[in-house]
Amino acid sequence: MGSLPRHGDRYLDYLRVERGLATQSLAAYRRDLEVYGTWLAEHGPGDPLNASRDDLARFAGWLRERRTPRGTPYASASTARVLVAVRGLHRFLVDEGLATDDPSSELGGPSPGRPLPKALAVDEVEALLDAPTGDEPTGMRDRAMLELLYAAGLRISELVNLDVDDVDAAERVLRCRGKGGKDRVVPVGRTAAASVDAWLVRGRPAMAPRDAALFCNGRGGRLSRQGAWKIIKKHAEAAGLAERASPHILRHSFATHLLDGGADVRVVQELLGHASVNTTQIYTLVTDGRLRAIYDEAHPRARSTDDDGLAKGAAT
Repeated sequence: MGSLPRHGDRYLDYLRVERGLATQSLAAYRRDLEVYGTWLAEHGPGDPLNASRDDLARFAGWLRERRTPRGTPYASASTARVLVAVRGLHRFLVDEGLATDDPSSELGGPSPGRPLPKALAVDEVEALLDAPTGDEPTGMRDRAMLELLYAAGLRISELVNLDVDDVDAAERVLRCRGKGGKDRVVPVGRTAAASVDAWLVRGRPAMAPRDAALFCNGRGGRLSRQGAWKIIKKHAEAAGLAERASPHILRHSFATHLLDGGADVRVVQELLGHASVNTTQIYTLVTDGRLRAIYDEAHPRARSTDDDGLAKGAAT
Protein backbone atom coordinates (compact mmCIF):
# COMPACT_ATOMS: atom_id res chain seq x y z
CA MET A 1 0.00 0.00 0.00
CA GLY A 2 1.29 3.45 -0.90
CA SER A 3 1.22 6.66 1.08
CA LEU A 4 -0.87 9.73 0.41
CA PRO A 5 0.98 12.86 -0.70
CA ARG A 6 0.99 15.80 1.67
CA HIS A 7 -2.46 17.45 1.85
CA GLY A 8 -3.96 14.34 0.22
CA ASP A 9 -6.28 13.77 3.19
CA ARG A 10 -7.40 17.38 2.98
CA TYR A 11 -8.20 16.98 -0.72
CA LEU A 12 -10.15 13.77 -0.07
CA ASP A 13 -12.08 15.57 2.64
CA TYR A 14 -12.92 18.31 0.10
CA LEU A 15 -14.11 15.69 -2.40
CA ARG A 16 -16.35 14.13 0.24
CA VAL A 17 -17.78 17.27 1.81
CA GLU A 18 -17.80 19.80 -1.04
CA ARG A 19 -18.22 17.53 -4.05
CA GLY A 20 -20.28 14.81 -2.37
CA LEU A 21 -18.34 11.88 -3.85
CA ALA A 22 -19.54 8.42 -2.88
CA THR A 23 -17.48 6.09 -0.70
CA GLN A 24 -16.35 3.94 -3.63
CA SER A 25 -15.24 6.98 -5.63
CA LEU A 26 -13.31 8.32 -2.66
CA ALA A 27 -11.59 4.96 -2.23
CA ALA A 28 -10.55 5.03 -5.91
CA TYR A 29 -9.19 8.57 -5.54
CA ARG A 30 -7.25 7.48 -2.44
CA ARG A 31 -5.63 4.57 -4.28
CA ASP A 32 -4.66 6.77 -7.21
CA LEU A 33 -3.25 9.49 -4.96
CA GLU A 34 -1.25 6.87 -3.06
CA VAL A 35 0.45 5.97 -6.34
CA TYR A 36 1.48 9.61 -6.71
CA GLY A 37 2.47 9.95 -3.06
CA THR A 38 4.73 6.90 -3.26
CA TRP A 39 6.37 8.17 -6.44
CA LEU A 40 6.97 11.59 -4.88
CA ALA A 41 8.65 9.95 -1.90
CA GLU A 42 10.81 7.58 -3.92
CA HIS A 43 11.54 9.40 -7.18
CA GLY A 44 10.36 13.00 -6.85
CA PRO A 45 10.65 16.00 -4.55
CA GLY A 46 8.64 14.35 -1.77
CA ASP A 47 6.12 17.16 -1.33
CA PRO A 48 3.56 18.01 -4.05
CA LEU A 49 4.04 21.69 -3.16
CA ASN A 50 7.63 21.36 -4.42
CA ALA A 51 6.73 19.50 -7.61
CA SER A 52 7.64 21.18 -10.90
CA ARG A 53 6.29 20.72 -14.41
CA ASP A 54 9.33 18.58 -15.17
CA ASP A 55 8.55 16.42 -12.15
CA LEU A 56 4.97 15.94 -13.34
CA ALA A 57 6.21 15.04 -16.84
CA ARG A 58 8.58 12.46 -15.32
CA PHE A 59 5.75 11.06 -13.22
CA ALA A 60 3.48 10.75 -16.26
CA GLY A 61 6.24 8.91 -18.12
CA TRP A 62 6.86 6.59 -15.18
CA LEU A 63 3.13 5.98 -14.89
CA ARG A 64 2.86 4.86 -18.50
CA GLU A 65 5.86 2.54 -18.16
CA ARG A 66 4.93 0.88 -14.86
CA ARG A 67 3.95 -2.77 -14.77
CA THR A 68 1.53 -4.86 -12.74
CA PRO A 69 2.91 -7.54 -10.38
CA ARG A 70 2.47 -9.96 -13.30
CA GLY A 71 4.68 -7.82 -15.50
CA THR A 72 1.96 -6.55 -17.83
CA PRO A 73 1.33 -2.85 -18.52
CA TYR A 74 -1.47 -1.16 -16.63
CA ALA A 75 -4.55 -0.35 -18.67
CA SER A 76 -4.55 3.11 -20.22
CA ALA A 77 -7.77 3.87 -18.33
CA SER A 78 -5.98 3.25 -15.01
CA THR A 79 -3.18 5.61 -16.03
CA ALA A 80 -5.66 8.28 -17.10
CA ARG A 81 -7.55 7.95 -13.82
CA VAL A 82 -4.38 8.52 -11.77
CA LEU A 83 -3.57 11.63 -13.81
CA VAL A 84 -7.08 12.97 -13.21
CA ALA A 85 -6.61 12.54 -9.45
CA VAL A 86 -3.19 14.23 -9.54
CA ARG A 87 -4.46 17.19 -11.56
CA GLY A 88 -7.36 17.54 -9.15
CA LEU A 89 -5.00 17.59 -6.17
CA HIS A 90 -2.81 20.32 -7.66
CA ARG A 91 -5.79 22.47 -8.66
CA PHE A 92 -7.10 22.07 -5.11
CA LEU A 93 -3.76 23.23 -3.65
CA VAL A 94 -3.96 26.40 -5.76
CA ASP A 95 -7.63 27.01 -4.93
CA GLU A 96 -6.91 26.64 -1.22
CA GLY A 97 -4.05 29.14 -1.42
CA LEU A 98 -1.47 26.50 -0.49
CA ALA A 99 0.30 26.80 -3.85
CA THR A 100 0.67 29.66 -6.31
CA ASP A 101 1.21 27.53 -9.41
CA ASP A 102 -0.31 24.36 -10.84
CA PRO A 103 2.52 22.24 -12.30
CA SER A 104 -0.01 19.72 -13.62
CA SER A 105 -1.75 22.24 -15.92
CA GLU A 106 0.09 20.93 -18.98
CA LEU A 107 -0.16 17.29 -17.97
CA GLY A 108 -1.59 15.14 -20.75
CA GLY A 109 -4.54 12.83 -20.41
CA PRO A 110 -8.31 13.20 -20.47
CA SER A 111 -10.10 15.60 -18.18
CA PRO A 112 -12.90 14.20 -16.02
CA GLY A 113 -16.39 14.79 -17.32
CA ARG A 114 -18.42 17.35 -15.44
CA PRO A 115 -21.89 16.13 -14.45
CA LEU A 116 -24.78 18.52 -14.65
CA PRO A 117 -25.62 20.08 -11.27
CA LYS A 118 -28.69 18.65 -9.57
CA ALA A 119 -30.92 21.50 -8.47
CA LEU A 120 -33.92 21.26 -6.20
CA ALA A 121 -37.31 22.60 -7.22
CA VAL A 122 -38.38 25.78 -5.44
CA ASP A 123 -40.89 23.92 -3.23
CA GLU A 124 -38.19 21.41 -2.29
CA VAL A 125 -35.86 24.24 -1.27
CA GLU A 126 -38.64 25.70 0.85
CA ALA A 127 -39.17 22.32 2.54
CA LEU A 128 -35.46 22.08 3.32
CA LEU A 129 -35.28 25.64 4.68
CA ASP A 130 -38.33 24.98 6.86
CA ALA A 131 -36.89 21.74 8.28
CA PRO A 132 -35.05 23.28 11.29
CA THR A 133 -37.67 23.87 13.99
CA GLY A 134 -37.78 25.20 17.54
CA ASP A 135 -36.22 28.18 19.26
CA GLU A 136 -33.15 26.40 20.59
CA PRO A 137 -29.78 27.90 19.62
CA THR A 138 -28.98 24.96 17.33
CA GLY A 139 -32.29 25.40 15.50
CA MET A 140 -31.64 29.10 14.96
CA ARG A 141 -28.11 28.33 13.79
CA ASP A 142 -29.27 25.68 11.34
CA ARG A 143 -31.97 27.95 9.88
CA ALA A 144 -29.48 30.77 9.42
CA MET A 145 -26.98 28.42 7.77
CA LEU A 146 -29.45 26.97 5.28
CA GLU A 147 -30.92 30.37 4.48
CA LEU A 148 -27.46 31.84 3.79
CA LEU A 149 -26.39 28.91 1.63
CA TYR A 150 -29.39 29.41 -0.62
CA ALA A 151 -29.61 33.21 -0.44
CA ALA A 152 -25.96 33.76 -1.35
CA GLY A 153 -25.01 30.59 -3.26
CA LEU A 154 -22.14 29.84 -0.87
CA ARG A 155 -19.87 26.84 -0.83
CA ILE A 156 -19.80 25.04 2.51
CA SER A 157 -16.16 26.05 2.98
CA GLU A 158 -17.12 29.70 2.46
CA LEU A 159 -19.98 29.41 4.93
CA VAL A 160 -17.92 27.97 7.78
CA ASN A 161 -15.13 30.49 7.19
CA LEU A 162 -17.45 33.46 7.70
CA ASP A 163 -16.81 35.64 10.73
CA VAL A 164 -19.44 37.75 12.48
CA ASP A 165 -18.08 40.94 10.91
CA ASP A 166 -18.41 39.46 7.39
CA VAL A 167 -22.21 39.72 7.50
CA ASP A 168 -24.17 42.96 7.64
CA ALA A 169 -27.73 41.85 8.35
CA ALA A 170 -29.02 45.44 8.30
CA GLU A 171 -27.60 46.17 4.83
CA ARG A 172 -28.28 42.59 3.75
CA VAL A 173 -24.83 41.86 2.31
CA LEU A 174 -21.98 39.55 3.18
CA ARG A 175 -18.32 39.31 2.25
CA CYS A 176 -16.84 35.88 1.73
CA ARG A 177 -13.50 34.52 0.61
CA GLY A 178 -13.76 32.03 -2.24
CA LYS A 179 -11.35 29.83 -4.12
CA GLY A 180 -7.88 31.23 -4.61
CA GLY A 181 -8.40 33.64 -1.72
CA LYS A 182 -10.62 35.95 -3.80
CA ASP A 183 -13.12 38.05 -1.85
CA ARG A 184 -16.57 38.85 -3.15
CA VAL A 185 -19.58 40.74 -1.80
CA VAL A 186 -22.96 39.04 -2.17
CA PRO A 187 -26.44 40.43 -1.44
CA VAL A 188 -28.61 38.54 1.04
CA GLY A 189 -32.40 38.30 1.01
CA ARG A 190 -34.61 39.62 3.81
CA THR A 191 -35.54 36.19 5.14
CA ALA A 192 -31.92 35.08 5.34
CA ALA A 193 -30.88 38.37 6.94
CA ALA A 194 -33.61 38.02 9.57
CA SER A 195 -32.53 34.45 10.32
CA VAL A 196 -28.90 35.54 10.73
CA ASP A 197 -29.95 38.41 12.97
CA ALA A 198 -31.99 36.07 15.20
CA TRP A 199 -29.02 33.71 15.43
CA LEU A 200 -26.61 36.50 16.34
CA VAL A 201 -28.89 38.07 18.95
CA ARG A 202 -30.52 35.06 20.61
CA GLY A 203 -28.73 31.90 19.49
CA ARG A 204 -25.00 32.40 19.15
CA PRO A 205 -24.38 33.98 22.59
CA ALA A 206 -25.99 30.95 24.25
CA MET A 207 -23.42 28.63 22.62
CA ALA A 208 -20.48 30.50 24.22
CA PRO A 209 -18.45 31.08 21.03
CA ARG A 210 -14.69 31.01 21.54
CA ASP A 211 -13.75 33.14 18.52
CA ALA A 212 -15.20 35.38 15.80
CA ALA A 213 -16.69 32.53 13.76
CA LEU A 214 -20.23 33.28 12.58
CA PHE A 215 -21.29 29.66 13.05
CA CYS A 216 -20.02 27.60 15.97
CA ASN A 217 -20.49 24.03 17.14
CA GLY A 218 -21.79 22.84 20.49
CA ARG A 219 -18.39 23.39 22.09
CA GLY A 220 -18.19 26.99 20.95
CA GLY A 221 -15.55 26.36 18.29
CA ARG A 222 -15.82 27.17 14.58
CA LEU A 223 -18.12 24.78 12.78
CA SER A 224 -16.19 22.49 10.42
CA ARG A 225 -17.08 21.58 6.86
CA GLN A 226 -17.91 18.06 8.01
CA GLY A 227 -20.14 19.42 10.77
CA ALA A 228 -21.97 21.72 8.37
CA TRP A 229 -22.52 18.88 5.90
CA LYS A 230 -23.97 16.66 8.65
CA ILE A 231 -26.41 19.43 9.55
CA ILE A 232 -27.54 19.81 5.92
CA LYS A 233 -27.88 16.05 5.55
CA LYS A 234 -29.97 15.77 8.73
CA HIS A 235 -32.43 18.43 7.60
CA ALA A 236 -32.55 17.06 4.05
CA GLU A 237 -33.64 13.73 5.48
CA ALA A 238 -36.29 15.47 7.59
CA ALA A 239 -37.59 17.23 4.46
CA GLY A 240 -37.77 13.95 2.54
CA LEU A 241 -34.82 14.90 0.34
CA ALA A 242 -32.24 12.39 1.54
CA GLU A 243 -31.72 10.98 -1.96
CA ARG A 244 -31.31 14.47 -3.44
CA ALA A 245 -29.01 15.89 -0.79
CA SER A 246 -25.45 16.87 -1.69
CA PRO A 247 -22.98 19.38 -0.25
CA HIS A 248 -23.56 21.74 -3.17
CA ILE A 249 -27.33 21.26 -3.49
CA LEU A 250 -28.37 24.74 -2.33
CA ARG A 251 -25.59 26.42 -4.33
CA HIS A 252 -26.73 24.59 -7.47
CA SER A 253 -30.33 25.52 -6.76
CA PHE A 254 -29.37 29.16 -6.17
CA ALA A 255 -27.73 29.44 -9.59
CA THR A 256 -30.39 27.49 -11.47
CA HIS A 257 -33.28 29.44 -9.96
CA LEU A 258 -31.61 32.78 -10.73
CA LEU A 259 -31.15 31.81 -14.38
CA ASP A 260 -34.70 30.44 -14.52
CA GLY A 261 -35.84 33.83 -13.28
CA GLY A 262 -34.03 35.67 -16.07
CA ALA A 263 -30.75 36.66 -14.39
CA ASP A 264 -27.82 37.31 -16.71
CA VAL A 265 -25.23 34.52 -16.67
CA ARG A 266 -22.41 36.99 -15.95
CA VAL A 267 -24.25 38.31 -12.90
CA VAL A 268 -24.60 34.74 -11.65
CA GLN A 269 -20.89 34.24 -12.38
CA GLU A 270 -20.04 37.15 -10.07
CA LEU A 271 -22.37 35.95 -7.34
CA LEU A 272 -20.93 32.44 -7.43
CA GLY A 273 -17.35 33.67 -7.54
CA HIS A 274 -16.47 31.76 -10.71
CA ALA A 275 -13.23 32.89 -12.37
CA SER A 276 -14.62 32.04 -15.81
CA VAL A 277 -18.11 32.39 -17.22
CA ASN A 278 -17.58 28.97 -18.84
CA THR A 279 -17.91 27.40 -15.41
CA THR A 280 -21.21 29.19 -14.81
CA GLN A 281 -22.62 28.29 -18.21
CA ILE A 282 -23.06 24.68 -17.15
CA TYR A 283 -26.15 25.90 -15.28
CA THR A 284 -27.64 27.17 -18.52
CA LEU A 285 -27.64 23.55 -19.70
CA VAL A 286 -29.83 22.69 -16.73
CA THR A 287 -32.33 25.45 -17.48
CA ASP A 288 -32.28 24.62 -21.20
CA GLY A 289 -33.11 21.04 -20.25
CA ARG A 290 -36.08 22.24 -18.21
CA LEU A 291 -37.29 24.37 -21.10
CA ARG A 292 -37.05 21.34 -23.38
CA ALA A 293 -39.05 19.20 -20.96
CA ILE A 294 -41.76 21.88 -20.67
CA TYR A 295 -41.86 22.32 -24.45
CA ASP A 296 -42.12 18.58 -25.08
CA GLU A 297 -44.95 18.34 -22.56
CA ALA A 298 -46.92 21.40 -23.69
CA HIS A 299 -46.44 21.82 -27.43
CA PRO A 300 -48.72 19.63 -29.57
CA ARG A 301 -46.16 19.33 -32.37
CA ALA A 302 -43.49 18.13 -29.93
CA ARG A 303 -45.38 14.99 -28.94
CA SER A 304 -45.52 11.76 -30.84
CA THR A 305 -48.36 11.47 -33.35
CA ASP A 306 -49.31 8.26 -31.54
CA ASP A 307 -50.00 10.09 -28.28
CA ASP A 308 -53.36 11.71 -29.01
CA GLY A 309 -53.46 12.68 -32.63
CA LEU A 310 -52.91 16.37 -31.90
CA ALA A 311 -49.76 16.51 -33.96
CA LYS A 312 -51.54 14.98 -36.92
CA GLY A 313 -54.39 17.40 -36.60
CA ALA A 314 -52.32 20.53 -36.09
CA ALA A 315 -52.70 23.25 -38.72
CA THR A 316 -50.10 23.25 -41.48
